[in-house]
Amino acid sequence: MGDFLVKYLFLYVYLILRSSSFFFSESSNLSPSCKLRRQFHLNGMHKAGDVILGGLFESLIMVNSDTLCVSFDPPGFRHAMTMAFTIDEINKNSNLLPNVTLGYSLYDNCATLGIGFSAALSLASGQEEQFLLQENCLGTPPVMGIVGDPFSTFSIATSNVLGLFKLPIVSLVSLSYCVLFNDRQRFPSFFRTIPSDAFQVRAMIQILKHFDWTWVGLLVSDDDYGLHAARSFQFDLAQSGGGCLAYSEILPWGNDPNEYKRIVDVMTKSTARVIIVFAHQMQMTQLMKEVVRQNVTGLQWIASEAWTLVEGLHTTAFMPYLAGTLGIAIRCGKIPGLREFLLRIHPDQHHMILNAFQMRQFWEFTFQCRFAPPPAGWVESGGALCTGQENLVNVETDYLDASELRPEYNIYKAVYALAYALNDMLLCIPGKGPFRGQSCATLQRLDPWQLMYYLEKVNFTTPNGDQVSFDENGEALPIYDVMNWLQLPDGRTKVQNVGEVKKSVSKGEQLTIDEDKIFWNFELQEPPRSVCSESCPPGTRMARKRGQPICCFDCIPCSEGKVSNATDSLECTSCPEDFWSSPQRDHCVPKKTEFLSYHEPLGICLTTASLLGTFVCAVVLGIFTYHRSTPIVRANNSELSFLLLVSLKLCFLCSLLFIGHPKLWTCQLRHAAFGISFVLCVSCILVKTMVVLAVFKASKPGGGASLKWFGAMQQRGTIMVLTSIQAAICTAWLVSASPAPYKNTQYHNDKIVYECVVGSTVGFAVLLGYIGLLATLSFLLAFLARNLPDNFNEAKLITFSMLIFCAVWVAFVPAYVNSPGKYADAVEVFAILASSFGLLVALFGPKCYIILLRPERNTKKAIMGRGTIVYLKFILLSILEYKYSKYTMDHVLVAY
Repeated sequence: MGDFLVKYLFLYVYLILRSSSFFFSESSNLSPSCKLRRQFHLNGMHKAGDVILGGLFESLIMVNSDTLCVSFDPPGFRHAMTMAFTIDEINKNSNLLPNVTLGYSLYDNCATLGIGFSAALSLASGQEEQFLLQENCLGTPPVMGIVGDPFSTFSIATSNVLGLFKLPIVSLVSLSYCVLFNDRQRFPSFFRTIPSDAFQVRAMIQILKHFDWTWVGLLVSDDDYGLHAARSFQFDLAQSGGGCLAYSEILPWGNDPNEYKRIVDVMTKSTARVIIVFAHQMQMTQLMKEVVRQNVTGLQWIASEAWTLVEGLHTTAFMPYLAGTLGIAIRCGKIPGLREFLLRIHPDQHHMILNAFQMRQFWEFTFQCRFAPPPAGWVESGGALCTGQENLVNVETDYLDASELRPEYNIYKAVYALAYALNDMLLCIPGKGPFRGQSCATLQRLDPWQLMYYLEKVNFTTPNGDQVSFDENGEALPIYDVMNWLQLPDGRTKVQNVGEVKKSVSKGEQLTIDEDKIFWNFELQEPPRSVCSESCPPGTRMARKRGQPICCFDCIPCSEGKVSNATDSLECTSCPEDFWSSPQRDHCVPKKTEFLSYHEPLGICLTTASLLGTFVCAVVLGIFTYHRSTPIVRANNSELSFLLLVSLKLCFLCSLLFIGHPKLWTCQLRHAAFGISFVLCVSCILVKTMVVLAVFKASKPGGGASLKWFGAMQQRGTIMVLTSIQAAICTAWLVSASPAPYKNTQYHNDKIVYECVVGSTVGFAVLLGYIGLLATLSFLLAFLARNLPDNFNEAKLITFSMLIFCAVWVAFVPAYVNSPGKYADAVEVFAILASSFGLLVALFGPKCYIILLRPERNTKKAIMGRGTIVYLKFILLSILEYKYSKYTMDHVLVAY
């Protein structure tokens, strides 16, 4: 299996190198033989150890066609030194990889694909000139992992090949547009510690959400970086619902004044005050020249990682417009001891340097001198010679600036990730390992793919508090710093850290920002408003404007019964059944309740009338009781009068059941009490009318036999029977379909009308019909007796009272049906009180007048003086009342 992979690797590399024409060329006669087109001398830095880690960095740049790199790159050299420092720090840590010494092999790629590829293969094979592995595959591989390469193209090439051996490569580039790196089958060993541009886009959207900027412009460079960012930004922005693009423009390469003028015109005409730019320094420089020319102010710039820290834009011409810019930058970390390590670098450190040429280039670049022998003319032109005694402390150089360690911090995390993975692998307990037969890896027989297994599961926290682990695509937990451009009084520009955007396993993506530190380049020194439409306040909903993005909308007030209690609500929600919308439509309030209350004027009036009627009945009853032996009381059948007064009192009192909050017992009792009380009352009147007719009929010759049917027992029995019928009707009604309290929401949307539903309309109709039948019969009988000879004919009073009674209840039916809610109860109470007062006044008013105000007319003599018929009526009623105990029919005949 190993031989097969070696042959496959060799063939694969051969095809790549041949197609790219970096190393091989065919002979002029098309012979199958090949020759080396160029032989590279790899610059490297090496340190021995039990386990070797490889590194690929750019410290020298090839600037001609020779085989040597001759241009020095200080940042790349510092990157290599950072890896060397990190390995030394790990070796000094007794808690990490105890009894194991890490070494390193660091190569310079010279910013050239061919050299970088050759260096990567040399790291994998342990040979510089040829990269075939030995036939004996035992022992520790040349390197267990590689940190780098800093170029995306180089990483793609090396990952394609070294992925066959599953040799871990921890890259320092984002490679967001290379979606093929998500294919773990093709690139199983590729990892990266720097966040991808996809996360950079999401970080910017987090900033937009934090400041409620929903209407923004987007400018991108015309390359893979910008175009991919534009697609990703538009997709993520739409998915998050955090805002809309007012416009999206592509910044051209090169100097195109007309196109930049058009883009700035678009920016000026737009209402978006926030502009996001994914571009490079060159495009930003051309853009800002046009911005300055047109004097476009009042914009909030958000910079991508590509130009956030570019000092070339910190000019006096640009800063009045770019001050206050917010940007995304690679995480800056503190690496204690790195500066001191860098100060110890010296050309005489031959134990660390395999190729002194690289160190000489660094020393000459830093001190602007040349080692002997110097180039021709160097001394003559005033150039200094390097002695090796120069002191780095005495020179100002970016190489020693350890305050802004961003790529270095990712190198630091990458080396520690490999070290922690190796440490976890060596802590494996034999028999409990993750490999075949539950075996563990050992230093004596170690394969890179075994380290990759642990690298996928590594999880640690740096001294800066940043968590490091890799997801299923080999990406570390991303973290960015949020930077802010501040123009100092002396004209210098300070790019200050004001927050961070990071992703953690437990909390997901989080934005932390210190608004108090942010400099805003606006008159009010506060964040600008950048919205297409102002937020819809609670109580309204958003209605999208036709043909415009979703961020452009109108605010429509919620309709009655619906509310929105949040800003920018898409819909208004209906209130629960017992609630209604407030006047502001921002919350639901309990609906007003409506019923005939004791506390409102109408209820107070009806209650007062009811109690007044009850009181009057009690007074009349007391008057009749006190004067019960007087002729006028005895002549009007005192027992029926007393019973009639009691029933009227019940009629007045039953009206109180219709007032107050409806309850089950009041709903059941109100109509039953009303029906039985009125039947008792009308039955008394009916019997009273029948007695009057019987008395006058008995006063005629041959009519005395009818009196035996109207004795006291018969009268009581008739009343009881008639009342029992109504009681039976009420009982059947209550049992079959009992009235019950009901919350009626149909009359008013904003009110709950508490009422009693009758349950059975038929039962209520039968109850009223029975009362009407008795009242009609009493009216007809009284009407027939109205012309009987008597100056004090009670039949006329009964007729009048029944006329009032019937008129009231006939008018009640349509009024009741057409009255909603509490007014239906008020109509019924009014009908009860009106009919009761009508009966009370019509029947007992004249008698009380005589008893109280005209007592001289309440004597036997006065009654006899008024005529024989009245006296006859008096005698007959007395007979009926006392059961013939005092008078006999002979007295009646004599009187007649």
